[in-house]
Amino acid sequence: MLLQRFHDDALAQTSYLLGCQASGLALVVDPNRDVQAYVAAAAKHRLRIVFVAESHIHADFVSGARELARETGATLLLSGEAEGEWAYRVTAADNARLVHDGDEIEVGRILLRVLHTPGHTPEHIAILVTDRTLSAHPVGMFSGDFIFAGDVGRPDLLERSANVRGSMDRLARTLFHSLQRMAALPDYLQLWPGHGAGSACGKSLGSMPSTTLGYERLTNWALREHDEERFVHDVLTHQPEPPAYFALMKTINRDGPLPVSDDYWPQLGMDDVHDALHEGDSVVDVRPTAAFAREHIAGSLNIPLGTSFSTWAGSLLPYDRPIVLLADTAEQAHTARRLLSLIGHDEVAGWCDGSVRDAWREAGKALAQIPQVSIADISGATERRIIDVRGAAEWDAGHIPGAERLFLGELDTLASALPKDAPIAVHCQGGTRSAIAASLLARKGFTNVANVRGGFDAWAAAGLPVERAQDR
Repeated sequence: MLLQRFHDDALAQTSYLLGCQASGLALVVDPNRDVQAYVAAAAKHRLRIVFVAESHIHADFVSGARELARETGATLLLSGEAEGEWAYRVTAADNARLVHDGDEIEVGRILLRVLHTPGHTPEHIAILVTDRTLSAHPVGMFSGDFIFAGDVGRPDLLERSANVRGSMDRLARTLFHSLQRMAALPDYLQLWPGHGAGSACGKSLGSMPSTTLGYERLTNWALREHDEERFVHDVLTHQPEPPAYFALMKTINRDGPLPVSDDYWPQLGMDDVHDALHEGDSVVDVRPTAAFAREHIAGSLNIPLGTSFSTWAGSLLPYDRPIVLLADTAEQAHTARRLLSLIGHDEVAGWCDGSVRDAWREAGKALAQIPQVSIADISGATERRIIDVRGAAEWDAGHIPGAERLFLGELDTLASALPKDAPIAVHCQGGTRSAIAASLLARKGFTNVANVRGGFDAWAAAGLPVERAQDR
């Protein structure tokens, strides 16, 4: 048996190639849109992909399962355990097989057994793997968004992202019973989860690439909790705000995404950027926050390349408008385009390098700056409104006295209540989210916005007063 793990840091998402080397047949589990990576890996190992499986309808990225199945001629394995609005919608062209609890699939000498593990979503499945060349006992389980290293899949997304009212309490209880069902499986069972640390599909995911069921029984809070009411309370408490694009991703993945486009992608000039800004298109500067703060084209939004790029691009950029990317190099621009593609932002009109700023300046157009202030500048100051753009759980754990919390994912709307000429200092935990927020406010016409260097971490490190939710 061969197992290859593919991990995308930007999505904190993991997919797998499982191969039977004796037969040359393979399965891919939870592929993202970068389908050529799986095709190339299978070819390298002289395997033929005959099945492509999904654990559930994903919310945080566009699935590549249907496209990979079409390209390879594989059978698509999708859960048939949901009914109604959030059941998979498939056509004959998908070559799909809807699987149910207890179904078995052979990949050469490898036996797959489907387990219905609802909770994160109603249709969620896990896949038990037995390498019959070596043993009749299962070796591992593709656990998807059911069990992670250190956590379990959050059950509130269907309600909080897709507005299915009343579903999160019901799914939390369903998740509890799915976990209890795991008692029949052995401690040695390896778990291959669909996400790692940094994913918004849970609140305390670990960084280990794999784990075992026995280890999770010892260390994972969710598997150690055997009281249903306490479990429901704990699994729903302090979940991070779901990124705004999650609802759209679920719809796209339920219905089936369009194939990735390889259309010509031009390098643009100053006039193109000017026109894009005039038309209200998204002009996104992907450079580091410090470089953007020093000088940038007014009206552009700074979302720096990094592990949170996809989260904030999906949350802040409208899906019905073209995107122009501003970068220092072609490599940066192409990386940004790939990350946008993974979350369904396909309408990227083109890119510009640093020469567009030179042309902007030479044309007599002023470049803008984002002032940077220190913790000392805002400590005791009363003339600035301090805006905290972190999530609710971070705020409850500790915040600057007198600050106002306006979550970054909702700032575009919430900012309408602020006077545009008010002195504002924006902060987050360390400085990246607040830099994005400052650029968003500047793009909306706020004239006196500064970013707080070091954010709340710097405030706490300086020993300055901190207010907590329990203090009130």
